[in-house]
Amino acid sequence: MHGNLLLAIFVLLAATVLLVPLAKWAGLGTILGYLVAGILIGPYGLALVSDTEIIRQVAEFGVVMMLFLIGLEVDAAELWRMRHKILGLGLTQMVATSIAIALLFKLIGFAWPAAIIVGLALAMSSTAIAMQSVAQRSITKTDTGRASLAVLLVQDVAVIPILAAIPLLAAMTRTPVGVLGEQVVEAVDNPFDWWLALVVVGAFIAALAGSRYVIRPLMKWLAWTKVREAFTAFGLMLVIGAALLTESIGLSPALGAFLGGVLLADSEYRHELESNLEPFKGLLLGLFFISVGMSIPFSVLLQNPVLVFALVVALIAIKMAVLFGLATLFRMHTAERLLLAVLLSQAGEFAFVILQFARTAGNLSSQEVEVLTVVVALSMAATPLLIFLFDRFWMSRLNATDSGDAGIDGPENVDPRGKVIVLGYGRFGQIVTRLLRAQGFEMTLIDDDPAQIELVKRFGVKVFYGDGARIEILRAAGADQARMIVIAVAGGDRILAIAELVRRHYPDVIVAARAVDRSHAHDLMALGVTVFERETFRSAINLGERALTALGHTPEEAHRVADAFERHDTKMLYDTYDMRHDQTAYIGYVRRSTEMLDAVMQADRLTSLAGRDDTEGDIDNKRPQASD
Repeated sequence: MHGNLLLAIFVLLAATVLLVPLAKWAGLGTILGYLVAGILIGPYGLALVSDTEIIRQVAEFGVVMMLFLIGLEVDAAELWRMRHKILGLGLTQMVATSIAIALLFKLIGFAWPAAIIVGLALAMSSTAIAMQSVAQRSITKTDTGRASLAVLLVQDVAVIPILAAIPLLAAMTRTPVGVLGEQVVEAVDNPFDWWLALVVVGAFIAALAGSRYVIRPLMKWLAWTKVREAFTAFGLMLVIGAALLTESIGLSPALGAFLGGVLLADSEYRHELESNLEPFKGLLLGLFFISVGMSIPFSVLLQNPVLVFALVVALIAIKMAVLFGLATLFRMHTAERLLLAVLLSQAGEFAFVILQFARTAGNLSSQEVEVLTVVVALSMAATPLLIFLFDRFWMSRLNATDSGDAGIDGPENVDPRGKVIVLGYGRFGQIVTRLLRAQGFEMTLIDDDPAQIELVKRFGVKVFYGDGARIEILRAAGADQARMIVIAVAGGDRILAIAELVRRHYPDVIVAARAVDRSHAHDLMALGVTVFERETFRSAINLGERALTALGHTPEEAHRVADAFERHDTKMLYDTYDMRHDQTAYIGYVRRSTEMLDAVMQADRLTSLAGRDDTEGDIDNKRPQASD
């Protein structure tokens, strides 16, 4: 399929639509579905698409975008708290795994320089597979998710030093020691290498200042315009710009995108960025996994099946052993250790780059690179299967043996009170939020009015920008992990639309809604919303109670009357629900109930007055009589 781009795109999408849902339904996960789709339509399958390199280059942008979205979830303070995992777990994993793999390849006949390069290349894991699996399991903020992120960050940073070391290792194989020493001295004396560190620091400072004084005011202005397409274009521009900045100074584009996300993690517009970029990330990541499946050269596999499978098994075993051991040192639970080892057991996408660079430099032969490329691709394809086995067989046993531990989803990782999302932070939403926050609930506040967001920001309240009527915003806010969603926005139709959206997509989440009036409350009840409050009902009753007190009633009398009225009106609200569509019956019932309430209240008032007169008479009889 040469030259027909539209047909290639159609084939890719058709394979995705057919095979990915099938793999998900079979319990194998979406990643394996993408890989199978790539194998099927690639040059070693039906050969429907042959230009795999261009597809991979485009698809790798999905990895970059995923790192940006992950960065939005990790603010600078949290990144600093992760420093022990980054330096201890991430760096140690990279060194230990590289040494173990290098020893293995030295034993099977590789020269030391080539074995070291292979060890460094295969020690890296796939950011796309690992973090996509973490996101699908909703464990981004658990110990497993944070440990995976720490390891992958170190690996992303290590790419440039590894590429820089390859020519030096190549020289070791064919250059006398004396000449090699002169080359090392010349490299140390090269001022460009020394200035590179200053360039990196300067670029980071510039990005930090730009995010604070340029990006955020621009996002605020875009929010004012309410042009959604402009916000989407701006989000894509941010990702590409961050990737280009780090690529221009020799660092990984994915690392630049991650740092760009971190710099904007505390922005009020974080959820809006997430919701706009999430669809692009999903499609591009799927395309990346398809490209990996297409790139597996099965001809090499058929020529050396025993060697290839032995290397794949050895690679996975070494990486899992190292990761499990390090996770044990960090006192992670048994289930978390094994899951971390499974998630990072494969070789990564950067291995393709390092191996090709090593072949160009003369460290590895073309045949060796072809075999290692198959090993990398098959290790990536094996990860979804290992995750499936972990969920199906190992997890239940680990839960049984670790019943005394919290486990992956145990009580240590779950907020006992739960997360509450409040949509609309006006006068109504503010009161609800203050009440719930005072009881220790984790609150996520969302409003679509930039002026309101800026106003409450002066009082130290963090509100995110977004339209609660969009499912993408609810997903970005973590609605699937919320215990309750409070709908406090204005507008009856809008409240009903959001309630219907939440009930359809998140049926297990409690919905608490603001009702405009009695009829609107009935509409909410029809949607299955049981927690609601008419926005003026209680305030009107409270004012009526205070008015009675001001007109001469005792506070106790006024409270009793107001309470009786509230109970009667609430009962009438529920009694009229079934007849809300029969206007004649509805009006008749309301009239009868109103008359009954008036009669009850009148009788109560007369009883109260009679009791007051009797009390006054008793007091008069007890007074001493004047003598004649």
